[in-house]
Amino acid sequence: MGKVFIVGAGPGDPGLLTLKGKACLAQADVVLFDYLANPALLEFAPPEAEKIYLGRRGRGAYENQDAINRLLVNNAREGKCVVRLKGGDPFVFGRGGEEAEVVAEAGLAYEVVPGVTSAVAVPAYAGIPVTHRTLASTVTFVTGHEDLTKPESVLEWPRLATVDGTLVFLMGVKNLPSIVEKLLAEGKEPHTPVALIRWGTYMRQRSLTGTLADIVEKAKCANVQPPTVIVIGAVVGLRDRLDWFEQRPLFGKRILVTRPKHQAPAFSHLLEEYGAEPVDCATLAIVPPDSWQAMDESIATLSTYQWLVFTSVNGVRAFMERLKISGRDIRSLAGLRLCCIGPRTAEEASLFGIHADCVPDEYQAEGVIEALKQAGVDGQRILIPRAEVAREILPQQLREMGATVDVVTAYRAIPPFVDIEQLKRQLLEQTIHFLTFASSSTVRNFCQLFDSQEELKQLAMHTTIACIGPITAKTVEEYGLSVDIMAKENTIPALAEAIVQYVQQNEPVEGMCLG
Repeated sequence: MGKVFIVGAGPGDPGLLTLKGKACLAQADVVLFDYLANPALLEFAPPEAEKIYLGRRGRGAYENQDAINRLLVNNAREGKCVVRLKGGDPFVFGRGGEEAEVVAEAGLAYEVVPGVTSAVAVPAYAGIPVTHRTLASTVTFVTGHEDLTKPESVLEWPRLATVDGTLVFLMGVKNLPSIVEKLLAEGKEPHTPVALIRWGTYMRQRSLTGTLADIVEKAKCANVQPPTVIVIGAVVGLRDRLDWFEQRPLFGKRILVTRPKHQAPAFSHLLEEYGAEPVDCATLAIVPPDSWQAMDESIATLSTYQWLVFTSVNGVRAFMERLKISGRDIRSLAGLRLCCIGPRTAEEASLFGIHADCVPDEYQAEGVIEALKQAGVDGQRILIPRAEVAREILPQQLREMGATVDVVTAYRAIPPFVDIEQLKRQLLEQTIHFLTFASSSTVRNFCQLFDSQEELKQLAMHTTIACIGPITAKTVEEYGLSVDIMAKENTIPALAEAIVQYVQQNEPVEGMCLG
């Protein structure tokens, strides 16, 4: 027999998934996930696991619960590890209790993994503590999903209206007018503060504040839609001082990340820390060369070289992996001096136990040339493992200095699949605010996605372009585009900081409210 894990996915931010929830996903054979579970969490499941989307759950449009129950039971009976991934906490208005009952009645093994409930986390991300020593000693969670047109409500509106603490309504924005009407009718003060928080804990979170007297009209003007959490009570007044999430410098900005899939996370995490929403659009896939012969021959004769030059992190990884496959280790590098094009490449080399003798001040080919010129390479042999397609200035200049240079292909950068129609639509709708490029290869592959240079220029007209350095910027300009931002150093942190500085200097500070 298999086993069912009923897992709370948290409110949206993948970082709020529990460690146990992540461990359950890692062993899943089948994942049943719903509308409010962040699809990014599926990355924690094995690639071969079956992922079944159960659709949006809304009044009048419920997924058939019996069908969900059958999926849980039947898959577990087949001996599979089944993860039922539910937004927030499965036992807080999530029907997790009903699903647990069905699994238990079937005699199947199961566990419930609590999740961070949106009732607490979403207000916290909006700068609103649901309890406060001087403002609210109690908090009441209320389903806002009840059909308020029914003759009788199961909610005790007289009690809710007289609560001195905080009221949190989940899934209630469509019922907002009725909720406000009933609270006012039962004596709740019209000046009571109210907050509406949509897509809470996501980078696209938006908040709107008001009072019971005006929040319905404000919500109508701002066209507030689900999923939205409603918070009512004095604690809403703390938002002006405690609004930490929406005040980050890049909050609300959607930034296209064109780096290879295995390198994108480092940049994306930096952008997220600044409040941006990274949009993954890998324009490069790093794959092995067509033949390892040249690399293997160079590795076999490493003792004949005086310098080993790495021009990228990918070059380090590919070379060291091939060194290992050849039956050698870092002892084969004894006597070789190592030059790395920048600190990130040097850091990667250090992970393999090798220390860079030379890291130029200018993190590009010209910097390497100047550094090796100062070191003196006349009459010496230099090995450069790099991408199949790269600038020739480095080996050419080194040869002019009297060095013998062997360039070997360590990897190839090829274009992966990109949903170009979706990308075009986002650019046309101006929902992508920045395009970022960390290499000339990403520029070329990105630009070649479009039917023509003119189409690209039209679609990117209202999008800010940021580049890691002058070489990449020059490639952008060759395609007829203008570069708005260039990092002071050829590093990813410097690129992120340059975007922040640009926003702070060029864009007015605006409120982040829905209206």
